[in-house]
Amino acid sequence: MSSRPAPSTASATQAAPPLALLLTIFLLTLLEFLQSGMIAFAAAPIMGEIGASPEEFSLTTVAYAAVAISTISKQRWFVERLGWRNFVLASLGLFIIGSAICATSDSYQAFMSGRVIMGLGGAAFMTTGRVLVNLIPPSPQRFTGIKYFATGLSAGIAFAPGLASLSVAHDTWNGIFVLLILVAALAAVFAILSLPTELVPGELRSQSHPVLFMSLASGSFLVLYAIQRSQYDFFTDATMLLTILGCGALAMFYFFRSIRTHGRPLLGLQSLKHPRYIFGVALFMLCYVLLGANNYILPVVFQRGMGVPWEVVGQLETLGLSSALLAWLLMMWALPKWPGPKKYLVAGFVSLAIFGIQLSRLTSNAHIWSDVLPALAFNGIFLMFVMATTAMHTFRDVQHHDTALSHAQQLKNMLAQFGTALGVASSTLMLQWRSTEHYTSLATRFENGNPIYTQTLHALSHALTLNGAGPHADTMALAQLAQMVTQQATFMACLDYFLLVATIGLLGAVIMALQRLMK
Repeated sequence: MSSRPAPSTASATQAAPPLALLLTIFLLTLLEFLQSGMIAFAAAPIMGEIGASPEEFSLTTVAYAAVAISTISKQRWFVERLGWRNFVLASLGLFIIGSAICATSDSYQAFMSGRVIMGLGGAAFMTTGRVLVNLIPPSPQRFTGIKYFATGLSAGIAFAPGLASLSVAHDTWNGIFVLLILVAALAAVFAILSLPTELVPGELRSQSHPVLFMSLASGSFLVLYAIQRSQYDFFTDATMLLTILGCGALAMFYFFRSIRTHGRPLLGLQSLKHPRYIFGVALFMLCYVLLGANNYILPVVFQRGMGVPWEVVGQLETLGLSSALLAWLLMMWALPKWPGPKKYLVAGFVSLAIFGIQLSRLTSNAHIWSDVLPALAFNGIFLMFVMATTAMHTFRDVQHHDTALSHAQQLKNMLAQFGTALGVASSTLMLQWRSTEHYTSLATRFENGNPIYTQTLHALSHALTLNGAGPHADTMALAQLAQMVTQQATFMACLDYFLLVATIGLLGAVIMALQRLMK
């Protein structure tokens, strides 16, 4: 009887990764972008349901981001003491509890507490999803894990606006959180089936000093709070904002300076001094700033500038951003044949420029499906080509050491929280500034001596009289005309923003073509 030869070590390492592990990676990454995208898009309806002002709601975003930064900084610390399975299950459990509180909240205070608990659990989902790829033995099969990670990223970005608008359109805004609970529960099932329980020996575990950790937590909150308050106080109380920002930056500087000399620091910065990593993190920061800014500006231009219904805006954004999934499918086909990253980075920034140029040329009567949808598709292509390519190449110098890779991912995702907040704040300030400029310019043309103003006012007054306005027709016509001027000023300010985005895209394409760190 002839015996069958045992499989070689090489063939064993080529075995396909467990499907449960791949689905855990996919679902954790999907959760990260679903929760941020859906809650950001549905901010206005949620504010109405819980009775929160825009300032109060933005404070919940600050609280979530500050808790997220603190939690992400200790992710490796927890994993070393709990093991991957227990850590992921604990994170998902907290996330589910927080989501349940948000889903049942009827006040700002309850919603705030739910978001904080969600941040404690869900902050490290993206970091965890990427580091779990390293549980796959070094081999070409590890790229399969990257595929599931990037697919979760693109699917979360694409489907978040549509799912949020669908939920609110059916008068079930809390359905957003019910969906998150279901996805998190499914991720927990696959985590139980696939993740290891081994702990790191005590002598190899990273250390966390309580004073330093509090310095990081308080510093990140103050910086984020200053960024958030700039939307309301930048033009009236800049001194106060700079003071808060300075105190926060000083506390964070103390944290990062102190851990540099620590034997087993919470974050090993010394191992991250690679030009490729620094360049990649800068690219990620730019992507997150643009992601935050676009998430704020796009609903504004469609709703307030063009009068598109809220539900249609969600469908439009989801259809447009679905191009991210198509772009990733194209990349998966092309990467084995043409692996060099430069061409994808250049193509990504060219897509960003096209997105900005197309939207900067919009008119108030543009057709959303033929004029806007193609531009949104180029935005999705930009996000996937740049973010996926950067994710695959930023960590090449640290990916062979689990602790170094984890610290690299933690630092990148901590900075991402600042990037997103900075994107929202900067786009808000630009919109305020440019809207005021355009409103002043338009308002000076509306005076009694201007025949266009007189004719428009008379036509509006006549139409309102026919509709039963009676003696109030002139006053109502004047108010309606002022509203039209405000809408036009907002629309023109959004066009200025997209022109800036186009400029960033063109400059980015040139820089990517000339750079040598990712070629």
